Amino acid sequence: MIDNPNSNLPFDEILIREYLLDNPDFFSRYPELLLAMRIPHAERGAVSLVERQQESLRQRVRQLEEEITALLAMASRNEQIYMFNSALSLQLLKCEDMGELRQVLSTGLKEQFNFTHVRLITVHDLDSELSKIWSKRLDSGYYFGRLTIEESKRLFGSEVGSVALSRLSQDCGQVIFAIASQDPMHFHPEMDHLLLSQLKQFLDHQLTKI
Repeated sequence: MIDNPNSNLPFDEILIREYLLDNPDFFSRYPELLLAMRIPHAERGAVSLVERQQESLRQRVRQLEEEITALLAMASRNEQIYMFNSALSLQLLKCEDMGELRQVLSTGLKEQFNFTHVRLITVHDLDSELSKIWSKRLDSGYYFGRLTIEESKRLFGSEVGSVALSRLSQDCGQVIFAIASQDPMHFHPEMDHLLLSQLKQFLDHQLTKI
């Protein structure tokens, strides 16, 4: 049996911890303790409680700054996507047939984001490969990530890095909105649906009008 290293102490550490939590003004009443107490530090040896608190606050500030920077970058990216989608939607509204719409959609996305392929693919029941992709990859409506070589060739005619796939609405039939990037890490399962969702909603509406 291993002895508890705290078993021989003349006090209960848990009770002290609970007392300090219940009385956060304790050290304000005994400020000399803050300077007298020493806490082990991995790099600087023993430091005072005040120094340790200051370091913790600096670390928290750095963490908050990083989070704010990430949020600002995301907000900027979302604004760019919104502006791009608005401009592209106006161009798509002017399309008079499916061929023109496919061309405008493909050119716009490739020029803005350097995608290698942009396609609208109709799935026929007799096409077992596309039907499998429709049911397997798009069971949730969206798919972000990598495909097998066979799937890539069936959708895009060549092997690609990563893809974003979406089902259009049933009013459009069984249509896959497919985007491919040469970068294997560009599309991944954790990314948001903002770009694809906005375009999908517009295509759902526009394809029923052409």
